[in-house]
Amino acid sequence: MSNKPRIITIIQARMAASRLPGKVLKELGDKPVLAWMMVRASRAKFVDEVVVATTIESADDVIAEYCEQQGYPYFRGSMHDVLDRYYQTAKKHNADVIVRLTADCPFIDPEMLDSNIQTFLDADPPLDFAANRLPMDRTVPIGLDTEICTFEALETAWRVAKGPHHREHVMPFFYENPDRFNILHIKHKPDFGHLRWTVDTPEDLVLLRQIVSHFDGRDDFSWKEVLTLIETHPELSEINAEVIHKDYREVDDRR
Repeated sequence: MSNKPRIITIIQARMAASRLPGKVLKELGDKPVLAWMMVRASRAKFVDEVVVATTIESADDVIAEYCEQQGYPYFRGSMHDVLDRYYQTAKKHNADVIVRLTADCPFIDPEMLDSNIQTFLDADPPLDFAANRLPMDRTVPIGLDTEICTFEALETAWRVAKGPHHREHVMPFFYENPDRFNILHIKHKPDFGHLRWTVDTPEDLVLLRQIVSHFDGRDDFSWKEVLTLIETHPELSEINAEVIHKDYREVDDRR
């Protein structure tokens, strides 16, 4: 891309969650999980704007109200057609490139975000989609997941994708159609894909609260500092070791 594209990070967030309802506004240290996401994602140098994409459901009024209070840009769209929610958010905010994050990853790392975005922008020939993890193949801890695509590619997926899991999980249409799009899997060496630093269950929240407590009120620690902590205190990873990560093809049955 010759001229710098407008890069928008979109964080999907809703109160409904099967394993930990209301997880995005659970307190972590001195602020809710969603605030961690906004603060840390906003530190990425390549990102022009960070937007919360929540739903029009009344249960998510509290997320919209929180965003209003904090001055966070937000958009409200479909509960289950998250692909449409992303497309409408990207369109409204004039995105050329979309960075997808989910609101349960409060340790998202701005330097890693920038590195992934740089890789995406520098690719020749240009990429339609890149991710630092693909289904059944991850080399970064769960909780550092980043997916990047162009607006044109997102619009194609929005127009063509029909499967329920395509609509709900936004990006599967890309990695299920590698012949149609130019995609890149950004891998990390060494492989840390067995680690889990997300907030999807009560056990996850216990772990992340313990990790945060080690950093004495800081919210700018890097993922490598978390890694060092975990390697120094391996008992921490036992807290959520039994949690099974959801399959990306699962869809919400509360339709």
